[in-house]
Amino acid sequence: MNIESMIKKNVMEMPPSGIRKYFDLINEMEGVISLGVGEPDFITPWNISEAGIYSLEKGHTHYSSNAGFLELRDQISKYLNRRYGLKYNSSDEIIVTVGGSEGIDIALRALVGPGDEVIVPEPSFVAYKGCTAFTGATAKVLNLREEDEFKLTPELLDSVMTEKTKVIIVPYPNNPTGAIMTREELKPIVEYLKDKDVIVISDEIYSELTYAKEHVSIASFPEMKEKTIVINGFSKAFAMTGWRLGYVCGHPLLIEQMKKIHQYAIMCAPTLAQYAAIEALKNSQNSVDEMVKEYNRRRRVMVDGFRNMGMKCFEPLGAFYVFPSIKSTGMTSDDFCEKLLIEEKVLAIPGNAFGECGEGFIRACYASSMENIIEAMKRIKRFVYKLEAKN
Repeated sequence: MNIESMIKKNVMEMPPSGIRKYFDLINEMEGVISLGVGEPDFITPWNISEAGIYSLEKGHTHYSSNAGFLELRDQISKYLNRRYGLKYNSSDEIIVTVGGSEGIDIALRALVGPGDEVIVPEPSFVAYKGCTAFTGATAKVLNLREEDEFKLTPELLDSVMTEKTKVIIVPYPNNPTGAIMTREELKPIVEYLKDKDVIVISDEIYSELTYAKEHVSIASFPEMKEKTIVINGFSKAFAMTGWRLGYVCGHPLLIEQMKKIHQYAIMCAPTLAQYAAIEALKNSQNSVDEMVKEYNRRRRVMVDGFRNMGMKCFEPLGAFYVFPSIKSTGMTSDDFCEKLLIEEKVLAIPGNAFGECGEGFIRACYASSMENIIEAMKRIKRFVYKLEAKN
């Protein structure tokens, strides 16, 4: 039997994540400072972990409802209203998922298939194109521009919209660029989309991690509420990556269909994590605020560090990444990151791992200790100065 011929073509043709090879490399090296992994270096706040542990001690080890515990959905509903002015009914407009990634997956599987197009702004999270490909739909890449600070514009959208467009991904705050969209910047997007028959998937997993300006959801515009699916979760803001818990919010009919896929493929999210998440939403905002304050300190050190070594770096106001340009070195993103890792033992991620238009940039994550960031910036500066001396 030819096993390869038995595998779906669209799966075979999807390359693995461009990030993975760097993690494989550092497993074989000692003394590496990683600015590559997109997860908090903070451990989950103790009151959240304790709630999960206590649920086990009480014997709460059975399935929840498919959509998640009603108490958790109630808390999600209250939280979104309190923080972002979003109103979702906990009974039929929210599903608790296995991470935000499952939310993206079931939303796309419910909406698109062969012949449909999904607009994917890039640079962005690597899963969007992969999840689209697995449905049989086509990912239509929209190249964001450095001169726009990697923000979405109506003109860019119009350049890729076709009669086949069914879904648009809106990934803000953005991974890998750190870009955000303000209410004023979203208004023309809303005006452009309000009368079009498209669904927006708004990935807001970094919504708590904004600096200087508050996060605004495109779903908070009345014209967009019923045609937007909001993806969020606990991984980034609450330092709960390993708990694998997210949620998806939207119109009851959309949620009902997504729940079918979730029902058959997953059954329900882990109950241990759900009990922990209830505590997170009830009593952990102070912990989140403290983490955000520390991220902001690190952000300034990293942005200033890149600029002081002569590298162009726009101001990222969300998530926990900076996206400096390395074009002045004359190197490709891959070459820069590989040589930086080998010569200075600092791991950064090539910008082209997040889309071809990311070529000429690198992603550096400041979810690492201040001590590590300061040392990493010294090493990167030494590396860049050596490159300049050679030229």
